[in-house]
Amino acid sequence: MIVRMWEVRGEPARFADLISWVCDTAVPRIEVEPLHISSEVFSSTDHRVVVVSKWRGSTPVQLPDPPADLVARKPHAWDFTQVDR
Repeated sequence: MIVRMWEVRGEPARFADLISWVCDTAVPRIEVEPLHISSEVFSSTDHRVVVVSKWRGSTPVQLPDPPADLVARKPHAWDFTQVDR
């Protein structure tokens, strides 16, 4: 299983719009993928949105880029694998 963490910093005045776009547009696009297991969306007080998605296999589908007017910085993504302990 691969866990992808996707993070973007939003424009403060458009932060609610960014959250809506992530929840209503971006995440539904990946949730229909056959290897998708689950996704969670988080926000922070410093105008960041994080999506944590879990995938079967080693090639997660990328979230689409958000509209440029909603973000203060382009998104970044990192993939993680679980550590056996």
